[in-house]
Amino acid sequence: MADPQHKADPRPTPASERSADVIVVGAGPAGSTTAYHLARSGMDVLLLEKTAFPREKVCGDGLTPRATKQLVAMGIDISEEAGWLRNKGLRIIGGGQRLQLDWPELASYPDYGLVRKRDDFDEQLARQAEKAGARLYERCTAGDPIVDERTGHITGVHAKLGEEKTPVTFHAPIVVAADGNSTRLSLKMGLHRREDRPMGVAVRTYFTSPRHDDDYLESWLELWDRRGEQERLLPGYGWVFGMGDGTSNVGLGVLNTSSSFKELDWREILKAWCASMPAEWGYTPENMTGPIRGAALPMAFNRQPHYTRGLLLVGDAGGLVNPFNGEGIAYAMESGVIAAETIVQAHARATPAQRQLALRRYPKVLKDTYGGYYTMGRAFVKLIGNPKVMKLAAERGLSHPLLMRFTLKMLANLTDPTGGDAMDRIINGLAKVAPRA
Repeated sequence: MADPQHKADPRPTPASERSADVIVVGAGPAGSTTAYHLARSGMDVLLLEKTAFPREKVCGDGLTPRATKQLVAMGIDISEEAGWLRNKGLRIIGGGQRLQLDWPELASYPDYGLVRKRDDFDEQLARQAEKAGARLYERCTAGDPIVDERTGHITGVHAKLGEEKTPVTFHAPIVVAADGNSTRLSLKMGLHRREDRPMGVAVRTYFTSPRHDDDYLESWLELWDRRGEQERLLPGYGWVFGMGDGTSNVGLGVLNTSSSFKELDWREILKAWCASMPAEWGYTPENMTGPIRGAALPMAFNRQPHYTRGLLLVGDAGGLVNPFNGEGIAYAMESGVIAAETIVQAHARATPAQRQLALRRYPKVLKDTYGGYYTMGRAFVKLIGNPKVMKLAAERGLSHPLLMRFTLKMLANLTDPTGGDAMDRIINGLAKVAPRA
């Protein structure tokens, strides 16, 4: 359990309190999940978070059954009484049609998703990691890595602690970068973004709305810019997620594969799209409860390698966002589990060479788990980057419910790996034969 001074007191602490088996930089879903599973395995973990909880992050706030499974595994109370809103599936709108699909019934995942605002979602995961034994330092900004000159391996981080930004150092033989898309720690270790991998942008805001208790996530496959004399179909998709608290999260996701990606003001596009909605939904400026915010969506392993010289990348730091649907939280948490399992096994090895052999397995497991699926996702991204293709797919696809159920499984990556139905076997087979780059 973390000492209270970790949250507020910037005074220097004994060196023993600044050393651990593992340092995790960033207490978002990836970092907190990693720290939780490490601590549950008996390892001494430092979890460094640059802000103080609760804090805001840009997100659609909608969680698929993949993310729900990870929350259950962490022992999080996901009851309605604890403030979670359950959703039954996905409502898809496009091509003049509307189709409502329930989440598939699978042995591997629950048949429901969840909705919760990020301003306290992340804190719940961080507190759960604390309860498991991780030592959480809030208002702790990690800076330069500490690198062993002989080996080139990271052995800790320099940081600034508390409101007074007191310089401190933390030491550990293994460091996990869970510091998001910007991932300064990875950059300092020479790991740069791959330009051949897709990048998305999410822009969202909140409105008070009578649609706040909708129990389906809603996705709009056609995003129209109706501000000029001639309507223009834009790349990307829109969403409407009821929050259950009197508000709706309304936003859009856009891919950098489109020619208009850099030239358009996506906040203005969001305003224009909301203005085209029925007035009774309340998506008007006077009902907006907060500013429009945007964030990058690093997709399909856009930063590699995921392990090098004592540093493991999890979540957005490693570009784990699903290119099919822009989902990041599930993959952040799952990569945290994989990283924790890898580190625990490496820690038990007798020699440095054996430990390195175990740690180098981490990127291989990631590629075995997601590589083929993400390769298919990259091809999908190139297709829908053309608005005409997206429009045609919406018009033709939504009239075939069986095809759309298959598409939902593929886009949400919801299949049983063994013993599934024919759809599962097709999707899993495609992922296995696709290159794992």
